[in-house]
Amino acid sequence: MKTSAIARGTAALVLALMALPVQAGEVLDRITAAGVIKVATDANWAPQSFVNEQNEMDGFDVDVAKGIAAHLGLKAEFVTPGWDIITAGNWQGRWDMHVGSMTPTSERAKIFSFPAVYYYTPAAVAVHTDSKAASLADLNGKVVGTTTSSTFEAYANQDLVLDVSGAPPFTYEFKPGEVKSYANSSTAFDDLRLGDGTRLDAVVSSLPSILDAEKAGYPIRQLGEPVFYEPLAVAVEHGDAELEAKIAEAVAAMKADGTLGELSKKWYGVDYTKTE
Repeated sequence: MKTSAIARGTAALVLALMALPVQAGEVLDRITAAGVIKVATDANWAPQSFVNEQNEMDGFDVDVAKGIAAHLGLKAEFVTPGWDIITAGNWQGRWDMHVGSMTPTSERAKIFSFPAVYYYTPAAVAVHTDSKAASLADLNGKVVGTTTSSTFEAYANQDLVLDVSGAPPFTYEFKPGEVKSYANSSTAFDDLRLGDGTRLDAVVSSLPSILDAEKAGYPIRQLGEPVFYEPLAVAVEHGDAELEAKIAEAVAAMKADGTLGELSKKWYGVDYTKTE
């Protein structure tokens, strides 16, 4: 999606948030006075976020959060509650912002505001290295593996809905004859590595997962271009439009000066902050 379209989507979100009957500035005033913004993220999800050998939080999401904090003139302090606790809302000041690769959806928007999309997870298709498939269309009627209850499964079943601002449009490039669902991508890759067509003809997964499997020695390869891009956003609870605007400004500045792109290359080897 063009940058201008993303900006329009962000602007629409900000306008909607400003209409909420809340007291703007309360959280921003509190964290500014303290000089610290508390950031919730995962402690065991490398390379997005993890505890390094120095017993410090590290990773792409961690670096992004530190960058946002710096733009606000604050220090980032990290807390690591469970995903279910974060997404339940009602944070009550235990943390002020979530930078943990959350996909903004209409359901989550009932609880959270998403001031800025800061990168995209590209979904792609992997086939065995012995596969004769030359294009994604060659997978029509084939057996395709995915992670259960995932956007990858929804794509393979041709019922994917990305109801979020900033989600680039996508098309269905093939129609499987059968979709097999697995607990995780690794298990699907294990079946694919057995041979072309032995159990699977292809797997739909995140491009980083496919590349990691290749590096681990799996006899697989990416087929074609990514099939869709899933936007990941900073999340805050409804209630402080001024804080949301400041976060949006910080992420926009990090995009404009190339910081986000460099951080993505540092942790992924690829610039996942844009889709073109």
